[in-house]
Amino acid sequence: MKQPTSDILKPLKKHKLVAEPKTEENPSSQDSQAGPVPRITNETVASHREDVLKSARKYIYPLKHSKHRIILISTSLVIVAVVGFFGYCTLALYKFGSYSTFLYRVTEIIPFPIARVGGHFVAYENYLFELNHYIHYYQTQQKLNFASPAGAQQLEDYRQRALDKVINDAYVKELAQKNNVTVTDQEVNEQVSIVRQENRLGNNQAEFEDVLKTYWGWSVDDFKRELKTQLLDQNLVSALDTGTHQRAQTALAAVQGGQDFAAAAAQYSDDQTTKANGGQYGFLISENDVNVPPQVVSALFALKAGQITGIINTGYSLEIDKVLSIQGSQIQAAHIVFNFKDINTYLTPLKDQQKATTYIKTS
Repeated sequence: MKQPTSDILKPLKKHKLVAEPKTEENPSSQDSQAGPVPRITNETVASHREDVLKSARKYIYPLKHSKHRIILISTSLVIVAVVGFFGYCTLALYKFGSYSTFLYRVTEIIPFPIARVGGHFVAYENYLFELNHYIHYYQTQQKLNFASPAGAQQLEDYRQRALDKVINDAYVKELAQKNNVTVTDQEVNEQVSIVRQENRLGNNQAEFEDVLKTYWGWSVDDFKRELKTQLLDQNLVSALDTGTHQRAQTALAAVQGGQDFAAAAAQYSDDQTTKANGGQYGFLISENDVNVPPQVVSALFALKAGQITGIINTGYSLEIDKVLSIQGSQIQAAHIVFNFKDINTYLTPLKDQQKATTYIKTS
């Protein structure tokens, strides 16, 4: 016989596993305490959201304030560091005349000026480039102690020499621009090849680089940079000194027309040492002779005995050379020399018009 459902649920109700049904006449005590259920509307949702946001803002505002302080402090520190760095560099360069490797690298990046020529500034880096190779050579090769009284005086001389050179280079550059005179990379590379062929700086690339580093503290690019500056000087003088070119052309036409080479040398040559001797060199010339310009050596060793070169531009002069005889691996030769005018012939008027202003004292 089945038990009534109410009898089965009695044990469960006793242990509160089944809730008693609620009736309007007998509401549970829990509902009586909770009160009436609120009505949900857009206004009540918005109000609740604002309450939540208000409670969160007290945490957000301090965070935003801290973030602004961090940015402000960081920016201030960066500004102080930059100002301090520039202050240190300015004092080291302009007041104390430091030439350390660190400051040289700084001037490679930051264009501190050392002088003003006309409407252009001369970079401090140019000055340190020149000064440092003087110092390197005399310290490593001549063992000069710049801390000694004599060494300190030498250092001041080198400072002035380096400053004069970079200012002079600035005038050369300006005058070259006015006269459309340039130096190409090909000219620089050809000059390097001539020097290498004459075995003046080692007979292989490693030895070449080692010689540059040991003697002047230069890389190959540094060497090319110096060569380009020298070639610009030479090209400028060659372009402006038309009179010397005309004299050389006249002499070449004379010897090619049958005039005795020795007589032409006596008549035209600017080399006071050899002109009275028919222009003869006082020694035999070898392929790596350092006493003869490499351009001349290259031209001579391409000729046979009795032949005459054309006009050779050595950079500082024009030459016409003759191979008198070939003795084994050496050559007996004579030359007619035409010296270019000094570059200051053309720079002095420009210097008088545009006085240079320097920003350091070298002594």
